[in-house]
Amino acid sequence: MIVKNLRKSRENLELKQKDVAEFLGIHLSTVSGWETGKDTIPIKRLVEYANEYSLSLDYLFGLIAKNEEYNPLDLDLEVLATNLTNLRLAHNFTQVTIAKMLNTSQSAYSHYENAIYIIPTSFLFGLTKIYKKSFSIDKLFGRVKKNSK
Repeated sequence: MIVKNLRKSRENLELKQKDVAEFLGIHLSTVSGWETGKDTIPIKRLVEYANEYSLSLDYLFGLIAKNEEYNPLDLDLEVLATNLTNLRLAHNFTQVTIAKMLNTSQSAYSHYENAIYIIPTSFLFGLTKIYKKSFSIDKLFGRVKKNSK
């Protein structure tokens, strides 16, 4: 399951799958598919959910054990692209290397670093395995913690 704490966060918020489905304007079975791992939640939907309930993307992906509250995030492809590039360069990887590790082509991966497309949720999960402890999805998207300046 890519988003490990989706169900746990929903239950902690005392929400039913129906509540999440109604908020996102989707079918109940879609939420169920995300929670069981049958389907992968699109990053835009995950950000909507995280924004609504002040959830950390790192928490939802299971990178941290306890939720940290963040300010709402407006998806900015330029910020994401810059941070993806800087992260890769800081680890001395090429786009070809990252693309191979994500099982995609270099040209497809370059679209994320050039702000053409938003990186898929499954690739974000793959990046957590590549970069391990030095990786934060919240930081990658430029999120700011609540009460931070």
